[in-house]
Amino acid sequence: MTFTIPIFNLLFIIGVVGGVLALIDGITRVRSRAAILGILQIIVAALFVLSLFFAGIPLGSVLLAFLTVVLLILALAFRGGRASVWLPLVALILLIIWLVLVPHAITIPGVNA
Repeated sequence: MTFTIPIFNLLFIIGVVGGVLALIDGITRVRSRAAILGILQIIVAALFVLSLFFAGIPLGSVLLAFLTVVLLILALAFRGGRASVWLPLVALILLIIWLVLVPHAITIPGVNA
């Protein structure tokens, strides 16, 4: 496993912010009642953030981002009474933007071109 310093472009920033917000949301879920969903969310979000920095993470960034999006949708669907809706919603939007732009499904000059 080698450490790579990615070029700080907009896609990298979107991915890191979305992954960190998903990680923070998982930590708050573990502290509340949804412990199993929170633990899964912490593991997948941490692996996603690490996959942006390290080469050789087993599943790859795109699959880990997709799994994080699925877990965020489940977290929004099964949120408790005190759980905030804004943190997973912002993380979900950022990760969906990242998932659309990284595999060049849409090409925007200056962002992913």
